[in-house]
Amino acid sequence: MSPTRAFMSRAALLACLLFPMTALAAEGGSSHGLDLVTAWPGLLALALFCGAYLLVVFEEYTDLRKSKPVILAAGLIWMIIGGYVHFSGVSAAVEEALTDTLVEFAGLFLFLLVAMTYVNAMTDRNIFEALRTWLASRGYSYKQLFWILGALAFVISPMIDNLTTALVLSAVVLAVGAGNRRFITLACINIVVGANAGGAYSPFGDITTLMVWQKDQLGFLQFFLLIIPSLVNFIVPAMLMYKAVPEGTPEASENTGHVRRGGYAVMVAFAATVATAVIGHSVFGLPAYLGMMLGLAYLQLLMYYLMKTAMRKDEALAAYRESDEMTPPELIRHKEHGDSADRFNVFGHVAEAEWDTLLFFYGVLLCVGGLAFLGYLSLLANVLYDGLGATLANTIVGVLSAIVDNIPIMAAVLQMNPSMPDGQWLLVTLTAGVGGSLLSIGSAAGVALMGQARGYYTFMSHLKWTWAIAIGYVASILAHLIVNFWTF
Repeated sequence: MSPTRAFMSRAALLACLLFPMTALAAEGGSSHGLDLVTAWPGLLALALFCGAYLLVVFEEYTDLRKSKPVILAAGLIWMIIGGYVHFSGVSAAVEEALTDTLVEFAGLFLFLLVAMTYVNAMTDRNIFEALRTWLASRGYSYKQLFWILGALAFVISPMIDNLTTALVLSAVVLAVGAGNRRFITLACINIVVGANAGGAYSPFGDITTLMVWQKDQLGFLQFFLLIIPSLVNFIVPAMLMYKAVPEGTPEASENTGHVRRGGYAVMVAFAATVATAVIGHSVFGLPAYLGMMLGLAYLQLLMYYLMKTAMRKDEALAAYRESDEMTPPELIRHKEHGDSADRFNVFGHVAEAEWDTLLFFYGVLLCVGGLAFLGYLSLLANVLYDGLGATLANTIVGVLSAIVDNIPIMAAVLQMNPSMPDGQWLLVTLTAGVGGSLLSIGSAAGVALMGQARGYYTFMSHLKWTWAIAIGYVASILAHLIVNFWTF
């Protein structure tokens, strides 16, 4: 697919989404009494948001980081709101609304920052490289690897999120399937579907599930009611794609990846951090980010211990170099593994966090908060949820998340806060999480793999199997309606 055709396809998709929203703007007003939906401030704010999101969609063509346009739009939208309220003399709690939105982002930011820091620490300790090397050396056939990698994506993503899972497992695919284009393409599609499906049944599996949990729309254990629908969403497309997977066995890898010192301890600390966040939020009613920040202290203390012991080994190694004595094997391994004291600086792992993504969340949440203040989301909630019913509306939300990223879609639903039973909140959590699998641009996992497996996994190669993924999408919704009927 040429860049021009891809650009036009995305423009058409986004126009289809934005046209109904623009039409709706002429029909209603704001929930707080200011008729800014049809006034120039509302229309200008909507245009700014749409323009910013167009730049986000075409990031790979413009090379403009996605955080920049949404931060600009967020600031301008709230400046427009503040200016209009000030000069028109109307009464509106602008500062209070902005502060509420910022508090929501702050909790999400601290939670994600800790999670990203742990993932970076595990990457530094070669946890993921060791997994890649182990799988690549087992001699599995392409068809076996297809199922193994998909199953791993489904199981791992609830713990380390779908984006990280996709990036880790794509390295395995490229390593064991080098030269086999069909296997790499199908395995990447399977990983994206599996990672998104697995991320839907855990508060830690996707940003959208985390947002729903932090809003207290669902309890921690309630997310696991989605395991069966999520499994259906993964298995159905995988079965339909399986026959296309090539026969044969890839060549064994000669790499010898190993877990560095402290790697397993970092994994234990991360598990303890997740447990702390869950217990603090579900049992004590404390915000989840508090437990995560407490868990960051676990990592800091562990890194301090590893740094101190590494310093002693560095000093001992230097002493042996100056003498004629034979260096002990333990110190030789210390040198070969590169475990010098400066590698255990936890702030280095913090600095390696995906700051563009974190700032993108800031911009998106403030933009959506501004549109909610202007009245667009209450209007959309009335038309979508009251007009179509919750089940159809939540199904449409999943389809929209394949066109526009699921984060602003879920942020909009949470701002709308439609009155729904737990079953419907589970449904929208499921659809927003797995709906992004319909297109390669519909989820962070898919976008990341298009860059990681460039030339193998593309928009068109994924689109070829959208029909199979769509069947799985519908089947997962039906599975939820049947299995969890008692939650409606």
